[in-house]
Amino acid sequence: MALVGIIANPAASKDIRRLVAQGRVVPDWEKVNIVRRVMLGLQSEGVTRVVGMPDSSHLIERAADDPNLSLDLQLLEMSALYNEGDTVRAAAGMSDMGVDCLITLGGDGTNRAVVKGCRTMPMIAISTGTNNVFPVLVEGTMAGLAAALVARGDVDLEDAAVRSKILQIYIDGEPTDIALVDVALSKERFVATRAIWDINTLYEVFLTRAEPASIGLSSIGARLQPLSMTDDGGLQYSLLDRDGPVPDAEHRDGQAYVRAPIAPGVVPTVAISSWRRLANGERVSVARRACTVAVDGERAFAVKPTQQLEIEVVRDGPPVVDVNAVLQHAAIHHLFDV
Repeated sequence: MALVGIIANPAASKDIRRLVAQGRVVPDWEKVNIVRRVMLGLQSEGVTRVVGMPDSSHLIERAADDPNLSLDLQLLEMSALYNEGDTVRAAAGMSDMGVDCLITLGGDGTNRAVVKGCRTMPMIAISTGTNNVFPVLVEGTMAGLAAALVARGDVDLEDAAVRSKILQIYIDGEPTDIALVDVALSKERFVATRAIWDINTLYEVFLTRAEPASIGLSSIGARLQPLSMTDDGGLQYSLLDRDGPVPDAEHRDGQAYVRAPIAPGVVPTVAISSWRRLANGERVSVARRACTVAVDGERAFAVKPTQQLEIEVVRDGPPVVDVNAVLQHAAIHHLFDV
């Protein structure tokens, strides 16, 4: 019998970028509504078993409290610490339970934590964060319908999902962390508020994706060379320290200047000193210096000048379900007929 997992992050969209930019805030009541619509979509396609991650705002229990729902909802038996580790452990636990499709509500950081817990479950990632590239804006009902079709095995994942890329981070040759979209190196020595909001603190960025319609550090790369999730390899660019106006063309010395939306409502001119494409499996050694490493928009840890930092792009992430492709397949093959 099909089993669908739901991980909803109540903290998504509530970081410092809602204060320093025009970032949206998705309140808990709207997250509850999205989860409820997901459940109604699942139920309409015959999925009755759902497992959820417990969270500090009780989003999933509140969503299930509806007279139109008759799902068998199970919450994971886990001690909730209400931090990233909960999401990592929840994803691992759902994988152990045999979840057929996982739906997440959050941003890039939430989904990164999921992937740290499991890289094999098919995922539908609904965007409820600030600067999001990995999750997408999709109506909860549609996400529920697609997840049900995938969980029941009615749609071949080869036709409806793409295995995502990740950035593998090494320190002194040892795997240390991952990112789904970007790794950014900051001149700042401390993690502090975590969220990256001042681009002037950064000097080097690595990307798995650089899509023109994205926002954040990925959008800068997209101005240099667009790169989708389906394209192989990644992109690396270095930022130029610059004060004053943009020089005219004959005084730029090969440097690039691009306008990019680095945060909601924030579209500065960004100075690029160099950039290049990265091949799958190419491990890049970063010049040794004291820095902090930000993964998917949040500073995660500090690196000492004595440590060797390396970054590698690999296609080793989870299958990401294309909701539109699933629903189109279902319509063409009359899977919605009654």
